[in-house]
Amino acid sequence: MGENQSADYEKGSLSLTGAVSMGTGVMIGAGIFALTGQIADLAGSWFPLAFVVAAVIASFSAYSYVKLANAYPSAGGIAMFLKKAYGRSLMTGALALLMYFSMIINESLVARTFGTYSLQLFDAKDMQWLIPALGVGLLIFAFFINVLSNKFIQSLSFVTAFIKIAGLAVLAIGGLWASGLSFESISTVPQQTDAASFLGAVALGILGYKGFTTITNSGSEINDPHKNVGRAIIISILICTVLYVLVSLAVGANLSISEIVNAKDYSLAEASRPAFGKYGLWFTVGFAIIATVSGVIASVFAVSRMLAMLTEMQLVPHRHFKLPGDIQKHTLIYTVVIAILLTIFFDLSRIASLGAIFYIIMDIGIHWGVFRHLRKDVAANAAILISAMVLDVIVLAAFLWVKLQSDMLVIWASLIGLAAIFIGEKYFLKLHKKDDDDPHYT
Repeated sequence: MGENQSADYEKGSLSLTGAVSMGTGVMIGAGIFALTGQIADLAGSWFPLAFVVAAVIASFSAYSYVKLANAYPSAGGIAMFLKKAYGRSLMTGALALLMYFSMIINESLVARTFGTYSLQLFDAKDMQWLIPALGVGLLIFAFFINVLSNKFIQSLSFVTAFIKIAGLAVLAIGGLWASGLSFESISTVPQQTDAASFLGAVALGILGYKGFTTITNSGSEINDPHKNVGRAIIISILICTVLYVLVSLAVGANLSISEIVNAKDYSLAEASRPAFGKYGLWFTVGFAIIATVSGVIASVFAVSRMLAMLTEMQLVPHRHFKLPGDIQKHTLIYTVVIAILLTIFFDLSRIASLGAIFYIIMDIGIHWGVFRHLRKDVAANAAILISAMVLDVIVLAAFLWVKLQSDMLVIWASLIGLAAIFIGEKYFLKLHKKDDDDPHYT
């Protein structure tokens, strides 16, 4: 590839604090604001426990990523990990694309959450078209921010991550105090929650933690990556676990399960009304706007770099379409355009479901690749890898069973997406068999 096409990675441009800020920025933006109501819809009064179980499963998953990141830090993150495990193959390309699309789905999920919470400040119940419109506006804004330097994005991520952590802590502690620590909606035995529904809720909860993979996609850009990538992942998961549990307890203490489900796309804003009144609503919505904006910016930053790495690895087609700039600029444009389309055509529940299915399948592929091909190279424990795969399979099977009974469109969309990715990747690799300097690859 020509020099002007290479991705301009800034080695050592992200500190440990910056990496943690980016990881928590993506996690908090999607996990607590977009998913609390949907998790409560499936798990009933056990929904705080669903966040805890999801954290346990995410921790098992993180084991593989920490081991891989310590051994092979790369700005391509997961794409490079998969290539180490499977070579330049169908599995590498398809699983990397599953991760790529699951992260774009996450961006559209957060973008629509931004629109949903913003509308709570106005009497606009009959103007639902504003939700995707505001989401599209956020994605366009995130594109222009990402054209700026890594240091600017790191500074923005650090400031907004601090605001989000402090804001969630205020919401949680204030909500629990205002409720008198009653926990009425989470102290009863669920009447309509079976094991499959609870595990389906856990599958959605996992989305709230998958933002730690954003850190791996910026691997070589993090200072001292052999140590700090793993540290950043562990710290980010711990911070988010504490915050998610506290906030879910506060929501459950101020709203009944039916009230949470009725306001599932903006449940945190609804929970702030009985605890803090209208000022609490304004605070929560303003805080949600900051969280979702920073979450989208951080996600776009990492996802576009992952696609750039896939392009340089010649695992996906690339066309310049006479666009100016290098590959990173082009992949940034492609990423935002796809996220905009998803934001326009899918609602929050279906976006979250697609993201969960794609991500868990990719996650199983990562663990299997480490277990089968890299276990000795990265000094990984076989029992932990097997446990991670088993947990993923159980949760995915339960989630698919729930969707088979309630929303076949999600199943069909997932099947079509999986088929398109695997068949398209197989066809591409057939046309471009050579790994390096393929004269037919542009």
